[in-house]
Amino acid sequence: MNGSLQTAMTQLRLSGMAATLDVRLQEAVGHHLGHGEFLEMVLQDELLVRNERLVARRIKAAGFRETKTLDEFDFAFNPSIKRKQVFDLATGRFIREHRDLLLLGPPGIGKSHIAQALGHQAIKNGLVVLYRSIFDVVRDFLHEEAVAQQDKVMERYLRADLLIIDDMGMKQLPKRSGEYLFEIIMRRYQVRSTVMTSNRPLEDWGKLIGDVPAATAILDRFLHNAEVIAITGRSYRLRNRAEPSAGATDDGQRKKKGRRSTADGEEISPAEDSGDDTSSASDGTDQPPPAK
Repeated sequence: MNGSLQTAMTQLRLSGMAATLDVRLQEAVGHHLGHGEFLEMVLQDELLVRNERLVARRIKAAGFRETKTLDEFDFAFNPSIKRKQVFDLATGRFIREHRDLLLLGPPGIGKSHIAQALGHQAIKNGLVVLYRSIFDVVRDFLHEEAVAQQDKVMERYLRADLLIIDDMGMKQLPKRSGEYLFEIIMRRYQVRSTVMTSNRPLEDWGKLIGDVPAATAILDRFLHNAEVIAITGRSYRLRNRAEPSAGATDDGQRKKKGRRSTADGEEISPAEDSGDDTSSASDGTDQPPPAK
């Protein structure tokens, strides 16, 4: 490649083209490509590099907790999660139709993974995504006292083609949180898509938000055009935790029954779920180790 051509591509910021030009020139000669075919190839190289950079920037701007994809998700672990349903969502049709999505279920079953994977795929499809936990939402608004700054934060929430609000229900939210959450949902309603995850039933949202009317208004708008996926099953994070054997369980029950009272008749509550067969009695009496 001559120096003037390299300089021109640098000035035009055609780094993708510059990276592959030598190879493409050899390919053009070897395959007797016409000028048009050669130009199309090097332009495609440039577009590919630019798209990869755009995706990387949008993933970074989205603020994902982790970069998750559906290819990494273990659908066999919890059969209540339907692969076809999730991959239908990954096409992004619900985003183009400005519909919402609610993922409900106990902790550890994959709600956050699915939500972030859908966001990652949406970015690859050319969309703008914003991921925030419910705690991030609260901090974003309650820590900005100036109205102008709050307006700027709100604009960021409204601009995203897909907004993901994760971890609803982990704990009760501070005062006024319901006001900001309601404004976000209301202003995105039927204009942009929102995904929310929650480990608490909908009837608990009033207590979580601390504002029953606000929670009712939020759910009224959010659920009107939302797909709700209720997931059941075990926690994936605890999949490798060993469960006690039947013998150990029976032995533990016998010990608990034998420790219900002291010598003077005072009742003692058994210890909560330790699963440890080596604990000693609370009245100070030495317990022999279990038989091997």
